[in-house]
Formats: sequence, structure tokens, C-alpha cells
Amino acid sequence: MKELKHMFVEQTEKTPLVDFNNLTGELILSGRSIPINAPRIFEPILEWVNNYIKDPRPTTNLRLNLEYFNTASSIWLAKIVKALTNIEKQDCVLFLHVYFSLEDFDDIDDIKDDLSPVIDVVSNSKVSVGLKIYGTDEAGKIMKESMIFI
Repeated sequence: MKELKHMFVEQTEKTPLVDFNNLTGELILSGRSIPINAPRIFEPILEWVNNYIKDPRPTTNLRLNLEYFNTASSIWLAKIVKALTNIEKQDCVLFLHVYFSLEDFDDIDDIKDDLSPVIDVVSNSKVSVGLKIYGTDEAGKIMKESMIFI
């Protein structure tokens, strides 16, 4: 088996920052995700995740701090989350941290509607999953947060 290494990819105007640290279990996607060729961006990320789940940290934090993502990106994000829910190591926990701009949503029901695909993906999870939602202001400062255990 190939040794897993830290995955870091700089953010561009159309692709997110990718900072996946196998030693800490911190997996960060932030910025914008509107790539022209989504598989080119996300296939290496999904391959990394599939290797990571073979020897995960006790706590894995997937931080989705995406100000905007297109439909193609959402399909790949669901694949990444689905792969992470297949962690089989006992006593492991997966936390999904999702960041939303408060000005983009009128109430919590709007956020729940947007998160329903993620909740559907994790409903048959092998690992314990917690979902933490953060409401941010225009500067990205966290103004509200809520925790849900799935």
C-alpha cells in the first residue's frame, strides 16, 4: 500500500483550496468550486479519501467552507462524504463542518433543505457522524453554530 501524504492544492478562481491532513484528520475544502472539468479536480481527492479511510484518525473533521459550488461539485462532494462514512475502524467519529453565509438564507429550514442530500448520504453510515453548521457574516466570521448528531 502506498504511503498516504498530506494533500494540499492551492485555491484558484474556480477551484477550492484542498488541505487534507492525514496526520491530524483535518480535511478542508474552502473557496469556490465551479471547475470546468470536475472529475480532474475531484478524482484525486476521492482517491486520497479512499486511502485515508483504511487508516483514519480517531476523529475526522471534514470542513466544507465553500462560498459557492456548482452541481457537478455537489455530486463529487456527496461522493467524498459517502466514502468517509465507510470508515470501519471502531470508535472513530466523523464530523462534517458546513459553513453558510447568513445573508444567503432566510431561516433554518432553507439550510436544512440544502443539507438534505448530505444527511441522506450519511444516514447509512458505518461511523458515528456529527454535523456542525456554522452561520457566517460577509467577512466569514462565525455568528451562529449548531450541532446535529446523525
